[in-house]
Amino acid sequence: MQDKRSLLIIEDDEPLTVALRRSFERRAYDVQTASSLDEAKEILSAHAPNFAVVDLKLASGSGLTCVKLLHEHDPAIRTVVLTGFASIATAVEAIKLGACHYLPKPANAEEIEAAFARTDGDTSVSPTSTPTTIKTLEWERIHETLVATDFNISETARRLGMHRRTLARKLEKRPVR
Repeated sequence: MQDKRSLLIIEDDEPLTVALRRSFERRAYDVQTASSLDEAKEILSAHAPNFAVVDLKLASGSGLTCVKLLHEHDPAIRTVVLTGFASIATAVEAIKLGACHYLPKPANAEEIEAAFARTDGDTSVSPTSTPTTIKTLEWERIHETLVATDFNISETARRLGMHRRTLARKLEKRPVR
């Protein structure tokens, strides 16, 4: 049995990683950090974390791959996915792949720790009565396709039937993080 709570942070934004690490160490977590899938695999070969925080979009690829790796390594790991742009498509996929929660950035250690603790859904959340805008639907479709192509811009543009530069301009307006 572990006396200390063990956390793996998979995030490629160094300042955020340092801030989260310090916050969780003050909360008595044993913290390991990785900035890529390969680093995460290396850490998992030597450590068995109880908790994980995963950035959705890593420089080396999709954080969803990390979520899947963590769940395959140990289905009991409580994994929270962080993202700068939350979408329904990636939220659903993250949960299907084994994440326990999905939070938009910026999220602090208190919010992440609360997400680790949540085991049941919240029935008091009411569905919105505001219809989804065309821009939001377009963005969710773009993001869904980005995830399916492992964030390959050229392939995403091809699947969406748009020019690569058009897609790049749309992504500049609303970056994926």
